[in-house]
Amino acid sequence: MSYLDSKTPPIRELRHPETALAHGRTRCGQGPKKSVCAIMAQADRSFTQGSICPLLPALGIMCSLPETVVLMHGAIGCGSCANGSNVNVRAGNAARGQAGQEALWLSTALNEANVIFGGEGKLAAAIIEADQTYQPKVILTVSGCLPGVIGDDIDNVAQETQSQVKAKILPVHCEGFKSRFMATAYDVVYHAVGRHLLPEKPLGPKDERAVNVMNVGSMGLVDEKEIARLLGELGLKANFFPVFANPDSFALATQARLSISVCPTHDDYFLHHLQEKYNVPFIIRHMPIGIENTSQWIIDIGEAVGQKDAAIKLAKKEESELNEALEPFKPLFAGKTAFVSAGEYRSLATSLLLRELGFKILGIRAFHFDSFAEVELAKLDRQGDFIFNVANVQPFEEANLLKRLKPDIFLGHWHGNSTAARLGIPTQVIYNSGYAYMGYQGAYDLARRVHRRLAHPAFYQRLGRYGVLPYKADWYLADPFSHIREDGDPTPKEVR
Repeated sequence: MSYLDSKTPPIRELRHPETALAHGRTRCGQGPKKSVCAIMAQADRSFTQGSICPLLPALGIMCSLPETVVLMHGAIGCGSCANGSNVNVRAGNAARGQAGQEALWLSTALNEANVIFGGEGKLAAAIIEADQTYQPKVILTVSGCLPGVIGDDIDNVAQETQSQVKAKILPVHCEGFKSRFMATAYDVVYHAVGRHLLPEKPLGPKDERAVNVMNVGSMGLVDEKEIARLLGELGLKANFFPVFANPDSFALATQARLSISVCPTHDDYFLHHLQEKYNVPFIIRHMPIGIENTSQWIIDIGEAVGQKDAAIKLAKKEESELNEALEPFKPLFAGKTAFVSAGEYRSLATSLLLRELGFKILGIRAFHFDSFAEVELAKLDRQGDFIFNVANVQPFEEANLLKRLKPDIFLGHWHGNSTAARLGIPTQVIYNSGYAYMGYQGAYDLARRVHRRLAHPAFYQRLGRYGVLPYKADWYLADPFSHIREDGDPTPKEVR
């Protein structure tokens, strides 16, 4: 039975039971012989400082969809992070020639009385009001934790209300308490799209030039243009889903020749469904960040569409031009050290790119880890030892590691760079929808930005003299992983 036959998607932990959320040790001696996931899966923390709710990335995807209302069913606080997502939505729409268009999200603002008597009536009324006021094509009714606890049936409300509104109602089950892994968010959104926006059968014959490129927020428009350029060199046309895709366009995904993932962590749920129901094969290897990974990514695509020789020729040409352009940066990079923190695949792929630029990787922190990334981790293992930390935020571990490792530069998401910056370490945002990160153009642009940070470190040096972190001096002397316990290994890990 397909997962999409059920009203609710399975949580990530059940679909990928070896997914890990806590790990910390050097990579030396672990090697590829035993599944890293099998080692990590049972680990947990005796203390946790923070985490990422699946609702955060889910809202980032949903708020980008044009002609759509995101109706949060829950407490008023749930969904407020959509205000942060709206920064990317405004920028993304402006880049696509639709300046002024913002995310549209509403809340049923459940209160104490609704907890006692139920909130389904309030949700139904909100759906009708949203339809009449904004006249969207789609209303996403998103269940937060509170409706999940009191038992509100958002699917039943959608079914009973659908005849009273013009918009298509998509129930989205994103109760944060159900899963500790934020990657569940991608499954949740894809589940709603697969059940309600795809046709029962493809609308027409296969388009032999069309390929689905999945983007849940891993890249901005500038990266989409680079990916489209590379695919265009092979005579292929890229259709990007789901962010910023019009709800009416999702049906085109069923007619594509091939589906391609740019981040395997995100897309397997949806790509398996497209293959099983609509006979659209997929590729879910590599993330096109860095030189080697981009070349492997494009060659895999070429092989899948019968153009392997053309793809190899393209990769060699692009690599030659890129390596020549990177030469002025490499003298400054030689001997420099780096620490990378991001989602599992981006952290590993970016570390491989930094190795290609001449950096030594001292440490990597991934938000979670599963079997998709074992291949990327093995690539790094072959090139020397480093500390590998799996942590869903946990800035206390990060501060300890950075204090003792003292990297020359830290690359992380914008919300996580402050710890490194206040320790006087130059930082570079690892993802911003306005910057290039993917493909050969992305490799050059990231190198250029890192070079600028290292060449002008004065701001970070001053911040390091006056910045304050909320940790006592004795914490920096402790084992940074002392709160992590792995199955069968109750002793703290030594950091070399």
